[in-house]
Order: sequence, then C-alpha cells, then structure tokens
Amino acid sequence: MTDHPFGSAIVARLDELATITDVPGQITRLYLSPAHRRAATLVESWMRDAGMTTQLSPLGDVIGRYEGENAGAPALIIGSHIDSVRDAGRFDGTLGVATAIEIVRRLHRDKRRLPFAIEVAAFGDEEGVRFPTSLAGSRAMAGVFDEKTLDETDRDGVLRRDALKAFGCPQTGVAAMKRSRDATIGYVEVHIEQGPVLEAKGLALGVVTAINGCSRGSVVVTGEAGHAGTVPMPLRRDALAASSEMILAIERLGSTHPDLVATVGQITVPGGAINTVPGRVEFSLDARAPDDARRHALVADIRAACASIAARRNVSIEIAMPYDIPAAPCDPSLSHALAQAVARCGHEALTLPSGAGHDAMSFRGALPFTMLFVRCREGVSHNPAEFASVEDIDAGARALADFVDRFGAT
Repeated sequence: MTDHPFGSAIVARLDELATITDVPGQITRLYLSPAHRRAATLVESWMRDAGMTTQLSPLGDVIGRYEGENAGAPALIIGSHIDSVRDAGRFDGTLGVATAIEIVRRLHRDKRRLPFAIEVAAFGDEEGVRFPTSLAGSRAMAGVFDEKTLDETDRDGVLRRDALKAFGCPQTGVAAMKRSRDATIGYVEVHIEQGPVLEAKGLALGVVTAINGCSRGSVVVTGEAGHAGTVPMPLRRDALAASSEMILAIERLGSTHPDLVATVGQITVPGGAINTVPGRVEFSLDARAPDDARRHALVADIRAACASIAARRNVSIEIAMPYDIPAAPCDPSLSHALAQAVARCGHEALTLPSGAGHDAMSFRGALPFTMLFVRCREGVSHNPAEFASVEDIDAGARALADFVDRFGAT
C-alpha cells in the first residue's frame, strides 16, 4: 500500500485530466473549447462519485456541493481551475480541483457530514488565453462579473456568449451565482507555487498572505537616430543606451524589498538597424507587490529614476501605466487556521505572497479567502516541465483535510 494515499489518488486524477487536450502531444485546454468540455464532464463525474450534487454554471464552471449536517448550511468553497495555457503543465489549477474532490470523497466514504457544506468549484476561465478578460466564474461568485464581457470575441471572432451556448451552459442565471457572506464561510484554493521560494527553503507547503497587486504598462524613449559611423559618442541621443540604463534602474528598484518585483519583459527598437544609432525604443513594465501603497511607491520611484536618466542623456520619455490591479490580502483568520493545519501535519508553516494571479483574487472585498501553496520543481509553471511530487501533493491534501476537520469542530 502506498505511503501517500491522498497524493496517489490526486495524481491519478491529474494524469487522467492531462490526456484531455485540444492539441495532441501537449496539454492545451482553452476556456470553452472541446477539451474543456470533456474535462468538465470528467470532473462532474468525479464530483458525483464523491457524493456531491453538481451543476454547470452559466459561465462554464462545474460546481459540486456536499451538504452539511443540515441542508442549506453555509458553504466553504474549495476550488481552482481546469483551463490551461497553451502547451501547459499538468498541475496548474487542476491540483486544487483534484485535491478538493479527494477531500470530499473521503468524507463521503466515511459517511461524515460537517456543520457546513462544502462546494467544490472547477472554474473554467482563469488563464485568460482565449478572451480578453478572465476569471469569469470566480468574479460572478464574488458578484463583480461584468456582463459586457459576454460580447467579447476570441481571435477567430467567436462571441463569448455564443461559445457559452455551444458549451451547453444555461443561458440565464449569472447574477444568481453570487455568494453572500451569510451563506458562505469563505474560499480556499490549493495551487502549486509557480515560483522557486518553497524549493529554495526546502519546504513542501506555504500559506499565502496576499495575491500581489500589479501595475503594468509601457515606456517609450525617444532620442535621435543617426549614422553609427559618423555621430560621435558624446553627441549621441541613443534611445537604446538610455533604455538599457533605465531597465537596470528598474531591476535595482524592484530589488529593494523581498516582496517587490519589477520586470521588463519586452523591448523593441522600431526601425533599428545594425549601422544606426537607435532613435526610438519601446519597452514593457510590470511592477508587483502584496500591498498597494508599496507598489505605487515603486512605480513612482521608477518614474523618477527613468526621468532623471532621460534628462541626463538628452532623450524624452513617456510612461503609460493603464493596467492597475489592486492587491488581494488573504483573510488573517482563515490563513492562521490553515497555517495551524500545516504545522499539525508536521510541516513548517512558511508564509509568502503570491506573485501570480488566481481565482482567489476575485473575492477581494467580497468573501474571506486563503490559499495553500505546494512546492513545484524549480518553480517552473505554464510549461510541460511543471512538476510537483506525490509526497508534496499528499502533504498539501492532508493539511487541507486537517483544516476542514478542525474547522468543522469549531
């Protein structure tokens, strides 16, 4: 008999889900695609086998409910997502769904009911690969879904509302998806870390303190193009050299605190040539932090540093930051209870922020939420090399099961 029965059962489900793809030879399961439909059907069957009643939401999510000791009791929602990026790994999102189902299956097997209900949410729109916006299902549960997004189109011109109809979703009822505080205890999500912190510290699990807020935009640096052989170095207004100094300044400023990150992920030199001094450069900027005041201060410092460099190098600069997503702090009470469960299961309860976005962030200001991270090898995610061991998955499931059991006893 395996020493990791929880983990082995969950990995078996992950392996089965990994075979469902729209692109043979890789895992690609985009929102409302044929593969997503097959995955939803499979997950729904697992939920029913685990003793849950199920429904397909108007936005393509599979929701299972395991009633408490009294019908209609407030529910603890445990969930994640089953859609993927293109050429994905097998753990991102699906780990949280499979773990939640296994927790409920054990309760059902043991004929146990808790003082509260458990709802398992298998969201379908977390990755945001197909349509311009994402998190439809979790936003609807939080009561912040914008119905205008139903008229978004994918790159093939398919309306989201038409894709939902083809998926077999109910055509009404989005507003009814909202969960009230009276009827909902909170939301818990288990997810691979998607980063290297846990592995670097030699730890299997981490309790999330907040999901980072994000400021994102673009920087345009304009100098003067000129001949690479004829313009003397002191007389150049080199937009690329100035941009390079700015990018190093951004890296330095993003390194001033462990919880800050600042990234330049794209850079272009329009009209650039091997024998031309660059006259214009465009680059991206992404700044994140677990609290908004620190993030806004970071962006302000970046603006000031880049302006100073631009003035010294005699180039002009324009910075536009239209994307601003606030940080989503986890509920201290739920996170503390989760950390206690981790400790009771024999693991150090490391706390850390999440640099990536998750369905949990939708519940900011609407419902209490927390997250449990499971170590992943080398922090790799959104990649076929994504991997979490059966031992760590088992540890995460045991911690969640302990959290649920103790929660039921309070």
